[in-house]
Amino acid sequence: MTPGPLSVAAQDGRLLDSGAPPPDSPLAIRGLTVSYGERPAVFSVDATFPARAMSAIIGPNGAGKSTLLKAALGVIPRVTGEVRVFGTPVERARDRIAYVPQRASVDWDFPTTVIDVVQMGLYRKVGLLGRMSGAQTRRAQDCLARVGMADFAPRQIGQLSGGQQQRVFLARALAQDADLYLLDEPFAGVDAATERAIVEVLKLLRAQGKAVVAVHHDLSTVRGYFDHVFLINTRRIAEGPVATTFTAANLHATYGGRLAVAQLDALALAGAVP
Repeated sequence: MTPGPLSVAAQDGRLLDSGAPPPDSPLAIRGLTVSYGERPAVFSVDATFPARAMSAIIGPNGAGKSTLLKAALGVIPRVTGEVRVFGTPVERARDRIAYVPQRASVDWDFPTTVIDVVQMGLYRKVGLLGRMSGAQTRRAQDCLARVGMADFAPRQIGQLSGGQQQRVFLARALAQDADLYLLDEPFAGVDAATERAIVEVLKLLRAQGKAVVAVHHDLSTVRGYFDHVFLINTRRIAEGPVATTFTAANLHATYGGRLAVAQLDALALAGAVP
């Protein structure tokens, strides 16, 4: 069977539709290419992330996972490609998106308090020079409570542990009351308790009809945390429901020799891959 003009063959042999995404797709990417110098970091990638689901973007180091998210948001320039959020060009839908960056990309020495960081998520409603109302301040405090950080509101952000800082940035995203939440390695460098707390908050967002897309590196937790998976290594390798797409064959196609046979065997023994 030969792929038609609106399809592309994945490395696992499946046909992946690259035509028009569903109109309710929270994030649809078509033909996205990003280049650092002459080397493409992401090449001609199509991706469609489903509504009311938690989606993982996985791949080896340097595969373009974070680049894909940043380019979709417009944080870094795209060479080519179109990005739509709920059917609308991303440039006109930013008020529906909340973004949690990698902790390593944040200046934690900036002199600001925890509550100030969370209130930054409300600037779209009040403007940069606007004053927070009592209701908005209470909303920021409530978002801190949802991530278990209410008692840290007056603390300087740089005084917190890595896991605590990540919770605060998640609280800032919650304050935005977005429809699409994009997170860049939200579990990197956090303790087990923080990871569990973040997962519970993200699952609650999904239950409320929100969409969550996260760059993720721990293959052993993909099946337990996510509904949908997108595998990338500069190009798209495969995407779809975790149950049918997160397989040893697709992982091998994505990681190649970087994912040792022993690692795959361990994942299989743990029931993480079929």
